[in-house]
Formats: sequence, C-alpha cells, structure tokens
Amino acid sequence: MFGKLFGKDAERPGANPYALPVPRRQKNGTYRLRALGDTRVLALVEAADAGDWEAVKAALAPFDLGRDHAVLSELAELDGLQDWIGRAVEEDKEHRATALLISGARHISWGWEARTSARAVNVTQEQWRIFHERLEIAEEQLLEAAELRPDWVTPWRRLLTSGRGMSLGPAVNETRRDAALRRDPLDLETHIEWVSQLQPRWGGEPGQALAFARKAFAGAPDGHRLGCVIAMAHIEEWVESDSRDCLQDPRIRTELREAAERSILHHSYERRLGWQGDYNLFAMALSLAGSSKASNVFRELDGVFTEWPWTFMADPQKAYARFRKAF
Repeated sequence: MFGKLFGKDAERPGANPYALPVPRRQKNGTYRLRALGDTRVLALVEAADAGDWEAVKAALAPFDLGRDHAVLSELAELDGLQDWIGRAVEEDKEHRATALLISGARHISWGWEARTSARAVNVTQEQWRIFHERLEIAEEQLLEAAELRPDWVTPWRRLLTSGRGMSLGPAVNETRRDAALRRDPLDLETHIEWVSQLQPRWGGEPGQALAFARKAFAGAPDGHRLGCVIAMAHIEEWVESDSRDCLQDPRIRTELREAAERSILHHSYERRLGWQGDYNLFAMALSLAGSSKASNVFRELDGVFTEWPWTFMADPQKAYARFRKAF
C-alpha cells in the first residue's frame, strides 16, 4: 500500500514530506482537508479535473488504487470526471481495470448526487430513474474491474454501496462483503459500509451493527484503525435515534474511550494517508457521547476538518468547530 508516512520519531503531521501547506484557517481555527493533505494526491486530482488520463496514470504511481479507498474517493467525488473517463475505459486496454474502477466509483457518487440525501418518499420518479441508471453502469464496471484484478478490495467495497442503493438484498450484499474481507479481513471501509447496511433504515435490526462492529474490532491488533468501526456504529445509532442525547451514557463513553485508546491513540497506530478521517470519526463520536477524550483527538487534529462523518449534521464544519471549542 502506501508504506509508513510517519516514522516512530516523527508522529506529527508535519513529518510527511508530501504534506500540503496548511491553508488559511477560518476564524474558528478550522480548515477543510484538501486532497488528503498530500501534494501527490493534489496532483492526481488536478490531472483528473483536467481530463488528462496520461497524467492521471502517472500521478497514480505512488498508490495502490485497488486498496487505497481514500485516494479512490478523491476521484469518485470529482465533478465532471464522468464526462471523460469512459474514453479511457474503451481506449486504454492495458489500464482498463483502473479506468473501470475509477468510473464505477464515480458513477455511484454521481448516482447519489441525483438521488440526494432526501428520504426515499421525497425522491422523485425522475431522480430514482437517474439514480438507478448510474448505479447500473457502476455495477457493470466494478464487477468487470474485480474480474480483471481479483486481488483488489476497492471494487467489492464500492459494490456494497451500489448493492444497497439498488436493494439487491442480503444474499448479494453478504457475498460482496465476504469477497472484500477475504482480500483484507481488517479492511475498515468495508466494515464501515456494512455498519451502514445493518441500520434499520436499510432493513437491519437495532443493535445488529454495533454487535458486528464489536466482534470485528475484538479481533484486530492494538493500534489498528479498525477501531473506527466502533465510533461509526455509535454515530449511526445517533442518526437512527429520535434522541440527540442517546450517546450520553457512561457505558458508551467508556467503550468509545477504550476504542480510541486501543486504535488511533495507541502508540502502534500508523498515520497513513487520510489518517485525519479516522480522527474525525472519533472526534464526532466522542463529542456526541460527551467524553473528555474528545479533547485529545481534537488536539491532534489541530483544526483539520473532513466532511465525513460530519455530513450527518446540518452545517458540518460549524458543528466540528462547535464541538472542538467545547472540548
């Protein structure tokens, strides 16, 4: 994958030789993470934004897109990429799998943009049509990418998202989950996607997601980022609950604190590319639980804000700043 970006004697983000300069902060001291805070990722995004496939391939050299979920997400969220990536799929036989993966991931994000985050009853028939049309393209492309590169994890994790959106059912989605976890049993993004799948709004039962998260993290080594699945499971419980204070429970605070200490705050945790996203997950969960441990996480972030998971709130960056100030 990436290799370790930070050595034992360099735990601070500034030790990354590819770190982007810290941008101008907002008045509340926060700033949005851009291109994972990495000059190489920024070069990749800029090449994709320009529609330059040759430059995209060159910029991908340091990365393993078949396993690097965070880097793939930077491309998947890029508006306009869908206008040209299809040509790369058809014309570049040597790199067809990579083009298919990027296009498939983009079509899922593009599909959700059409559907919006509205409740199903508020989505129009036209929105549903476009949503399914784009997800069908994504399904076809990601399945082919997975066939061409059977070692890749990222196509299967993305297929979980499209499968949920298209209501393909438990059997299909469980098969896809298992396919991803056979390739990487500790893959955090696959576990987080399954936590979403198990929510009541997607047909799951209350408590299922948290039980799954606990079992998964119990088998992870100390310092592994899989601890974030505990944070995500509690955030999802908060989303599902009618009570905004549902995480204000001493047992939940203890579980989240212990998960943070055994994962992102453990001395063995590796600050790989995109580590700020892991910290933002715990920052939100610990804040919602009212845990003082949130201050440790916010201190390490030093104002760095990532959209996920704060998008569950009305004004994500203001919510981040408010909790940061409170702790």
